Amino acid sequence: MGDFLASYYPWIKALHVISVIAWMAGLFYLPRLFVYHAEQVAAGSPTDAMFQVMERRLLKAIINPASIATWVFGLGLVFTPGIVDWTAIWPWIKAACVIAMTVFHHWLGRRRKDFAAGKNAISGRQYRMMNEVPTLLMVIIVISVIVKF
Repeated sequence: MGDFLASYYPWIKALHVISVIAWMAGLFYLPRLFVYHAEQVAAGSPTDAMFQVMERRLLKAIINPASIATWVFGLGLVFTPGIVDWTAIWPWIKAACVIAMTVFHHWLGRRRKDFAAGKNAISGRQYRMMNEVPTLLMVIIVISVIVKF
């Protein structure tokens, strides 16, 4: 398996980066939709229904598949011989941040269900603050991978 992964390393890495970009785009956009949904849309209105469709499609068609692809290709990189030095600190920090990003992703999924049920209890301001979570995690992940401290 190691020989297979090593021979396709550039492709796995490219597909991982593409997947991460798509995942991050969705994680940046969905909380922003929630801000406008929470602040400007009345529950049960036609606009509420439109926002729910947009949020569901973003989650189901972009964020979820991109997350799965990110994990699959990322694990492919992890298991490629000679790529990750587990005696260093950076892979552990990156792993913790990727897990945190995944938890945030699932938190967003639960918030989408709250909107669908007409039970959103989070303000637009709180969604704005939560919108910074993926940015912070992305910065830590990129620095970890590039600097390799």
